[in-house]
Amino acid sequence: MQISFVKVEIPDEGTLAIGVSECDDNLPGILGELDKKSKGALGRGLKAARFKGGKGKVVEMLAPAGIDLDRLLVIGLGKVDEFGAKAAENFGAVAIGRLLASGEKSVTLLLQYPAGKVVESDGVIAAGVALGAVLRSYRFDQYRTTQKKTDKPTLAKVNIVARDVAEAKKAWRAPEAISKGVFYARDLVSEPPNVLHPEEFAKRGRSLEDMGVDVEVLGEKEMAKLGMHSLLGVGLGSECESQLLVMQWKGARDRTAQPIAFVGKGVTFDTGGISLKPGPGMDAMKYDMGGAGTVTGLMHALAGRKAKVNAVGICGIVENMPDGKAQRPGDVVKSMSGQTIEILNTDAEGRLVLADALWYCQNRFKPKFMVDLATLTGAIRTSLGLEIAGLFSNNDELAERLLAAGKAEGEELWRMPMGERFDKLIESPIADMKNIGGPFGGSITAAQFLQRFVNKVPWAHLDIAGTAWAEEARGATPKGATGFGVRLLNRLVADHYEG
Repeated sequence: MQISFVKVEIPDEGTLAIGVSECDDNLPGILGELDKKSKGALGRGLKAARFKGGKGKVVEMLAPAGIDLDRLLVIGLGKVDEFGAKAAENFGAVAIGRLLASGEKSVTLLLQYPAGKVVESDGVIAAGVALGAVLRSYRFDQYRTTQKKTDKPTLAKVNIVARDVAEAKKAWRAPEAISKGVFYARDLVSEPPNVLHPEEFAKRGRSLEDMGVDVEVLGEKEMAKLGMHSLLGVGLGSECESQLLVMQWKGARDRTAQPIAFVGKGVTFDTGGISLKPGPGMDAMKYDMGGAGTVTGLMHALAGRKAKVNAVGICGIVENMPDGKAQRPGDVVKSMSGQTIEILNTDAEGRLVLADALWYCQNRFKPKFMVDLATLTGAIRTSLGLEIAGLFSNNDELAERLLAAGKAEGEELWRMPMGERFDKLIESPIADMKNIGGPFGGSITAAQFLQRFVNKVPWAHLDIAGTAWAEEARGATPKGATGFGVRLLNRLVADHYEG
């Protein structure tokens, strides 16, 4: 899908989509002009649909006589005070969601600026429209061979009206790179597990070398020498070799300066191991590597926009399968940190992977902070639903920055409690800790487990089990893999750690 920025407000072909804030009966700006051209037919159509510009309200119609277009799409933006880059993004997403497979080949997207409203630069607004349009256009159709022609995308050209085309093109550079990072993450999460096994994931991570990212892959022998038996234990039942993917982007002026770090859980398929999951819904466990997908997508985005920061991305990549060699409930393993772990449930495996990955990260790179992402617990879905991720942290400043970044990017976080009373729940009578804490507070005890492997490094854990996959389209996210976290972590970096 080609994105172009244009000055022409009313095209002479295709579809025109217009975004309008809440208004009275007098049609503003371009809508008023089009109403005159149609001799009032447009206004009558909007009135019949009770359109007032309310958020989420959409009126689609064949272009009335007098207007040289195929169709018109009028989209409500909501209250005038809410007009800005986020409203622009939502407008672009809604328009593309309606038109992508509609049969239309081209569309012009026009935002009607509210009278007297002071907003960000026109370039930022236009780039917001483009970002929403591109992100909503995502499809994962590689394995569909009998798809009906009427279900295939037809939209090839998207023209976005901008007052200053040069400014819009400049403003689009960074969001375009970020969108590619989101797509990269979505592609990884969408792949079937027979294709994206641990070694294939690591191989794809190596492709970032073409963008200037330094990439290393540690296999099982290397990890065993480092004492990473917490991570390695998870993959004992799999025919696929476990991997540790290490990515470094050195974009700061001083390439040796202390980096920031992101760590992802990469369980390419999770059967639960010996503690076997129920069959219904197990297919969804292909996206149990969503945290690693986000970290890899973030590194793609940072490299793509040449971020002025030193950043490390580490992904522990395993497959959790039942087998005669698989880890058992009752086993005790020794982590890289030297701490021992009693395994009570082999389906609580993500924290075992992250334990060694976090320890390796802080030991080797001495980062300013670590943020880990993981589809870690079903309990977080019960607590926060499917649109908000859980945030756990040992550092208030980092937590506040993450909350603000999530709010700005529409990837919302909610900070959850931690503390000694929860930590006691993972005490073991025969080891330093156990890997589950009982039936209550499961997301919290999982975070308490991880905190034992970060020492005093500022750290945050994002439990994205509810947000890594969308059961239905919402905003700029189509149904399926979301790439949740790429945008909010990029915003965190851009707002606080570049320079």
